[in-house]
Amino acid sequence: MSAERSTAPQGQIAALRAIAPARSANVFEETIECLLQIIRLGVIPPGDRFPPERELAEQFGVSRATLREAISELQAAGWVSVRRGRGGGTFVTKSRANIGPGGVVPAGTKRTDDSPGRGFSPEAVDDTLLWRKVIEIGIAEVAAAQDLTAAQRGQLTAALEASRDSDMSSYRRLDSQLHLTWAQMTGSPSLVRSMVESRTRANKLLERIPMIEPNLVHSHEQHLHIHEAILAGDPEAARVAMAEHLDGTAALLRGFLASPQ
Repeated sequence: MSAERSTAPQGQIAALRAIAPARSANVFEETIECLLQIIRLGVIPPGDRFPPERELAEQFGVSRATLREAISELQAAGWVSVRRGRGGGTFVTKSRANIGPGGVVPAGTKRTDDSPGRGFSPEAVDDTLLWRKVIEIGIAEVAAAQDLTAAQRGQLTAALEASRDSDMSSYRRLDSQLHLTWAQMTGSPSLVRSMVESRTRANKLLERIPMIEPNLVHSHEQHLHIHEAILAGDPEAARVAMAEHLDGTAALLRGFLASPQ
């Protein structure tokens, strides 16, 4: 982003501060969500430039490295363009009028009426995220309260390592298997069925947004925290770790799948 001084109106600067991400463990995902909100709300109109990197990072309360990563992913998905040199900076490339109900189409994909992401209302997204939060946080807590056998501990570790070592083509499948393995540790067939439904509903949303490498790395770290809490027999730590993990994913989904205003 350009290092020149900002000429943004004071009202625009106040709006940027109001939309700034909360300070949490999911700052990268929430930064993407906030940038998308700024674009959708028209705070930065199509063709206009975001404030300089240093200023925007300060307003958001995030590091410049985090801001650059978030902007890089939005650039790859076609939401912004980055121009170098004199008069350069980060510019909004899409208007609210031409963003479909599903949000973004992966870079290089031409939007059609049946493009990924269409047909999800904000209420439907929120309903799925609430369902997932209630079910999966509870499952993590129950799993951590179990007296696991050596075989079960090995099964957990194998599922974690498979997810960690996955590539882009296998990540969704192995991520789902890891979550299902956590559910199996509860010993409850009903909770396993609930996890299956949770993952099925979540994956219908997840497959309609770009896979973002920093988010996958962050997810692996959060998976490890959940794994360690379950193995340690610490239900409260498992709850907290799962909640942070789900909140990060929710921030991305709400950002990319929100309907235009």
